[in-house]
Amino acid sequence: MNDVTELKEFARVHAKALQLPAERYDEVLAGITSDEDGAPGSWTAQWSAMAGELEDAGELLPAFLCYTLARFPVVDGPARQAAYQKCRSVFDRWRAGQPDIQRVTASPAGREVVAWAGGLSAAEPKPVLMVAGGIVSLKEQWAPVTLQAAALGMAIVVTELPGVGENTLPYDREGWRMLPALLDAVADRADVSDTYALANSFGGHLALRWAGHDARVRGIVSSGAPVSGFFGDADWLRGVPGITRHTLARLAGAPEGDDDALHKKIADWALTPAELAGLEIPVRYSTSLRDEIIPAGEAAFLQQHVKDLGLNEIDDVHGAPAHVQQTVDWTFGSLLAMRQGLAPS
Repeated sequence: MNDVTELKEFARVHAKALQLPAERYDEVLAGITSDEDGAPGSWTAQWSAMAGELEDAGELLPAFLCYTLARFPVVDGPARQAAYQKCRSVFDRWRAGQPDIQRVTASPAGREVVAWAGGLSAAEPKPVLMVAGGIVSLKEQWAPVTLQAAALGMAIVVTELPGVGENTLPYDREGWRMLPALLDAVADRADVSDTYALANSFGGHLALRWAGHDARVRGIVSSGAPVSGFFGDADWLRGVPGITRHTLARLAGAPEGDDDALHKKIADWALTPAELAGLEIPVRYSTSLRDEIIPAGEAAFLQQHVKDLGLNEIDDVHGAPAHVQQTVDWTFGSLLAMRQGLAPS
């Protein structure tokens, strides 16, 4: 079971990012007393109850977002598995009213990777925005971003990390290969030669490694991504919140509760100075100065080795929950500026 206090702290970050009304998530969080699988008052039971109320009222978008929080942070038992299945079924009902959203699949290394995409067109191929979140994020929770494809003048592809949701790839050092595979899958309906990545947290780590192997990537915008120290510093890892360690261990195939084994699994995932120095693209990185997951030294490491880096520093914790709109504005402002060839502000 996860620590309930940690769950509530992390949920506030995600609920704000998903733009759920504060009165709704405050009501749910106030009623949670445990993380016992399926028990009354448990994490999954309370979030699923709220999701069910919204579903019954026909409010499908907030309903499936609440189901994503019910399975948060990772499927680790029957209750969270049921919540995940409900998330997908309610999402599909919502998606039925959004004809531009298309399902995209790729099969790197014989496994399946799935994405939701908007703005794809064989007749009018547009530049690509590849969107990926972290180890606790489903593609469904960010899929509404695809509705901004026309406004951005881009094709938007939203996916999830290895081991998360429908992604059957193992989460290891080579996990980044899912991203070029998805790009190949939309090459007949988008201008993949002009691709940008909006990749936060652990998704940003994958995107940075990907960019060093794929000239189609023209720029990366990321917030709170682990880069090097997170993976190499065993002492730091031991102090990371239990939810992150529990989820990462489950995805990486390390024994739960064995931090030394987890560190051995991920130690060689660290991006090297040579990899970062080899990037010939703009990288924009937002860092929270009181981040409890990402070491403070990651931003300095990027500054030392990335040629074209723009840094956004926020006095907040991981995910910048007190600065959601500021982060959104910075993210899309950075994307627009790099597409126009402008220097970071």
